[in-house]
Amino acid sequence: MSSSPGTRPNGEAKIRLENLSKQFPGQSEPAVADLSMEIPEGEIVIFVGPSGCGKTTTMKMINRIIEPTGGRIHLDGEDVTKVNPDHLRRRIGYVIQQIGLFPHVTIADNIATVPRLLGWDKKRINDRVDELLETVGMDPATYRNRFPKELSGGQRQRVGVARAMSADPDVMLMDEPFGAIDPITRDRLQNEFLRLQEQIKKTIVFVTHDIDEAIKMGDRIAILRDQSRIAQFDTPERILVDPADDYVANFIGRGASLKRLSLSRVRDLELHAWPTVPEDASPDEVRQTLATSDKTAVLVLDRQRRPVQWVNAEHLRRATAGLPLREIGLPADAVVQPNATLSDTLNEMLTARYSCSIVVDADDAYQGIVDIDTINEAVRGMREAELGRLRQEVTG
Repeated sequence: MSSSPGTRPNGEAKIRLENLSKQFPGQSEPAVADLSMEIPEGEIVIFVGPSGCGKTTTMKMINRIIEPTGGRIHLDGEDVTKVNPDHLRRRIGYVIQQIGLFPHVTIADNIATVPRLLGWDKKRINDRVDELLETVGMDPATYRNRFPKELSGGQRQRVGVARAMSADPDVMLMDEPFGAIDPITRDRLQNEFLRLQEQIKKTIVFVTHDIDEAIKMGDRIAILRDQSRIAQFDTPERILVDPADDYVANFIGRGASLKRLSLSRVRDLELHAWPTVPEDASPDEVRQTLATSDKTAVLVLDRQRRPVQWVNAEHLRRATAGLPLREIGLPADAVVQPNATLSDTLNEMLTARYSCSIVVDADDAYQGIVDIDTINEAVRGMREAELGRLRQEVTG
């Protein structure tokens, strides 16, 4: 078997599935039939396909929640089909759609479940709980002693991710982890998770039925037919540009050009400047800034350079004398971070006051703006690069 990009120095993928199959009792056809694939280390590999195609069954066989009928599962080059399944599961983090937090214990105790099973001492467990809560953007002092029912759906999902990472596993399995959350929260959590993955570099198998989520989240996508037969296993770019057959093309659906917006991120773009003023600026300073700009409004920043308000000349004219700038004009909207996709950014931009998205860093400090011309230019660049690759393949 040839090694995939991202395989380990000894030629082994992080996870290798070899002729994997599952036949449930009483079923005439297997749920999974003779599946072989390599999952590179440090990548997010998405299993996507129609309902009932076997994608979740396949994922659950990796940590043997479902036992394979045949075939082999190799983790770090070791055949784990014969090892103790409980020990195997402690090496693999697991996040499910309904999160599965224990309702009657605290958030800290939920996160500490696997470390306790592994015999960690109390201080190490407490330190790890606090570290993970901070990692997923939740203040330990505020949340560690709360119960799941006291959290929002998005917060519970973050705790589920933290619990899956508690013993610092190399591998994580994620079964439609953002599927039961409202669209706005889902986009935000997806972006946060991708930002986190840049730091932790886990090997992740991620199941979804949503091709748009697959394109956004995956380093590679396995589009599956019935019985987990692979229709195409490739990068999102290649699948969008060169679908293997009509089945894949139909599964992608129309609008492949728009779907490509999920392949690029704000950090890949050159940001534009926008006229800004500090929140303690005088009305005269705002008017002067407007007079020397080609924009119709200024962006007001607080002392930490965080966007606060949009203010234009009409707002100043109508405002009561002496009113602070943060109480004049319109709230600064359409705010994104550098790891946001261009698709997310365009969605924000469509409802923005000034047809642009404000880009901020991890501390919410202003960095610049992205406008529709920037996105159009990025799309043209992607299209030209893809056509160039195809021409090179034809001539090469």
